[in-house]
Amino acid sequence: MDSSRALAIIGDMDTYTTSAGERAAPMSRPVGDLLREWRQRRRMSQLLLASEAEISTRHLSFVESGRATPSREMIMHLAERLDVPLRARNALLVAAGYAPLFRERPLSDPQLDAAREAVDRVLKGHEPYPAVAVDRHWTIVAANRALAPLIAPAQPALLEPPVNALRLSLHPDGLASSILNWHTWRAHLLARLQRQIEVSGDATLAALHEELARYPAPAGAPGAAPDDSTPLNQIAVPLRLSTPHGALSFYSTTTVFGTPVDVTLSELAIEAFFPADQQTADTLRRLAATQAMAGADGAQA
Repeated sequence: MDSSRALAIIGDMDTYTTSAGERAAPMSRPVGDLLREWRQRRRMSQLLLASEAEISTRHLSFVESGRATPSREMIMHLAERLDVPLRARNALLVAAGYAPLFRERPLSDPQLDAAREAVDRVLKGHEPYPAVAVDRHWTIVAANRALAPLIAPAQPALLEPPVNALRLSLHPDGLASSILNWHTWRAHLLARLQRQIEVSGDATLAALHEELARYPAPAGAPGAAPDDSTPLNQIAVPLRLSTPHGALSFYSTTTVFGTPVDVTLSELAIEAFFPADQQTADTLRRLAATQAMAGADGAQA
C-alpha cells in the first residue's frame, strides 16, 4: 500500500470514533466486592488502605463485607486512594446505588472541542515526527501526517477504521515484517499491555493481549540480542523499522490529560515518536518536505 492511501485512512480517523464512548454493562456485584477487588489489584492490605484513607480497619472491613453502606463521599475517597480509573469509579457509585459522577462523551461532542483542538495541536506540532492519539483499547482516534509513510506496508484490512495500534504493529499483515527488532519490541508491548491490564482490570485489553501473544514471528525475524532483550539495560526500548527510505529508529513518549473529569479524556493518550538517531531525523524531514511539495502541486492542479 502506498503512503497516499495510508494518509487517506489517517484522514478518516479524524472523525474521532472511539471505544471510550461505549457504556459499561450494569454492575450487579455489591460495591464492597468491587472495592475489595480494587484493593487486591493494588496489592494493598486492609490495614494499609485504611491507614492511607485515615479510617479504621474495622470500618473498611465492614464496607467490603457489606455490613456497612459507604456514602458517596467515602466511595470517592477510597477510589482516590486506590487510583481507580474514572470509568470504574462510576461503576462503584452505581453499584452502591448512586448516580455516576463523571460524564462520558465522544470526542465529537461540542463540549470537548477544546480538548480535541489540543490533541490536534500536539499531533501537528510533533511533525515531521509521527504521533498518534489512542483510546483505552489502543484504538487510533487521530494521527498526524508523518505516520503515513511508516504504516504504508500494512495490508488494507488492518488500516480500515477502527485501527488498533498494537494489532497494526505486531500482526503478520501489519508492520511485523518491517520491525527489525521484532522480538524485543513485541516483549516491550506485551509487558506494557500486561501492566495496563493489572492496573485497569479491563477484559478487552486482556483479550487483546492473548491475541497479540499468539502472533507468529515474521519470517526471517532475528532473535533478540542479549544486550537488546532487557529493557532495564537501556534508557528506553527503541522501535527499529525497515523502510524504503532506510532503517529508521524511534523512541516513544506518552502524553495524557493531567486532570480529566471526563471519562473519555481520562482514557485518551498521545503516543509521540522521536528519532533515535540523526539519520532518522533527516529522513523524516525529507519525507515531510516531499509531502508538502506534493500537497502544493495538488492544490495548484
